[in-house]
Amino acid sequence: MPRLLNYALVPLLTRQFTNPEDFGINTQIYSYISFLNVVLTYGMETAFFNFLNKSENKNVVYSTTLISLLSTSLLFILLGLFSSGYVANELGYEKNINFIQWMVLIIASDAIATIPFARLRAEQRPLKFMIIKTANILTNVGLTVFFIYFCKHAYEKDLQEQTTSFLGSCYNPQIGIGYAFLANLLANALTLLLLSKEFVGFKFTFDKALWLQMMKYAFPLLIVGLAGMVNETFDRLILGQLLPADIGLRELGIYGACYKISILMTLFRQAFQYAAEPFFFNHAKNEDSKKLNALVMKYFIIACSFLFLATMLNLSWIKYIVAEPYWAGLAVVPILLLANLFFGVYYNLSIWYKLSGQTKYGVYITLIGAAITLVINFVFIPRFSYMASAWATLLSYGGMMAVSYFLSQKYYGAKYNVRSFVFFLGFALVFYFVSLLWKDKMGNIAIELVLNNILLLVYCWLFIKFELPNLKRINVTS
Repeated sequence: MPRLLNYALVPLLTRQFTNPEDFGINTQIYSYISFLNVVLTYGMETAFFNFLNKSENKNVVYSTTLISLLSTSLLFILLGLFSSGYVANELGYEKNINFIQWMVLIIASDAIATIPFARLRAEQRPLKFMIIKTANILTNVGLTVFFIYFCKHAYEKDLQEQTTSFLGSCYNPQIGIGYAFLANLLANALTLLLLSKEFVGFKFTFDKALWLQMMKYAFPLLIVGLAGMVNETFDRLILGQLLPADIGLRELGIYGACYKISILMTLFRQAFQYAAEPFFFNHAKNEDSKKLNALVMKYFIIACSFLFLATMLNLSWIKYIVAEPYWAGLAVVPILLLANLFFGVYYNLSIWYKLSGQTKYGVYITLIGAAITLVINFVFIPRFSYMASAWATLLSYGGMMAVSYFLSQKYYGAKYNVRSFVFFLGFALVFYFVSLLWKDKMGNIAIELVLNNILLLVYCWLFIKFELPNLKRINVTS
């Protein structure tokens, strides 16, 4: 739900800034934030889970990991703030150096909070985790609404009436959509304050030998993470660069806004990833762990197939998440939904090399995906714009999923239910293509929605008919 609130900013931003170029700035900055977050955590979150599970002295593992990330984050802040002017000039933000400075602080604060949050997950303290995450997003949303809605409207009213109000004086049109970055930074500051107890109450100890072992384990994961970010964000980093200057940011803004429409699939996948890694590590020693992993995979795919179908059959009203000037990019939505599904399957499959310590295979798989992403984007963006980026994402994640599956069968041996995957995803795709037969031909959106959701109910019936009896028979003990 907090993540859903965060996505509520998309309608606000696209309606307050109807020029897609403005949202293009937002998309570009957050793409850099996502990419550099991977650099600044350098695989230590997964390394923390792995070594915490094996070590008797868990405080030393936590302290060593925390000191490592604190040190690198502070160094990043110093270097980032010192070079912010140069970076701003290179990216075309010479009038808004503060965008780059805020970006640096957001990235560093995200990295610093990573291990305290990981500790809450490892110690199964979901309530505190949820409260702090919720506070972060509510603060972020609240401040963004305050600056970009209330203060912006007051400023525009002051201009018309030639007056000065308190709210109007809080808004600077040169910053504009950049207030979203400032709100994010202030919300992160609150998060660190709420996590303050996780930084005290234990002896700060840095175990160099342990740290070297963790770095050896984490380094391949850093490569995996970087290559993964190439797959996830590189299209939005280069889209504006590979297109003519007069349309680059506009196309990026449209693509970034329509990317957000895959909201339910993205939220579900993100929630799954939060829970999956500590869950799989905790159950790794169980003799039925492979069976359990395969079972999780099966119902993850069914849930994602349902979300794909539910989104596409209701796109006629879901599209209002973004303002009308952004609807030109709606064709990317089904492609990106499937890409998110494939990425979730790959993430589920990737547990085999994390549990076995063979993280080098994660590097190989993700580099294959990155190569697909780079080739398709560089070759086809100049001709097909953001449609090339969407297809590159789908083919990249699909390729990674396939390679990881075949390697997992060779080295891990879990018996995944491929028949169920084909059955439920296949029916989701068939029902979607059936809905296209009457799309825009009914002359009445209400009738179209009724027919579409009848298809959705039929899909639910298929699950009840073929899977609910199996689900009732499941008896897995932790």
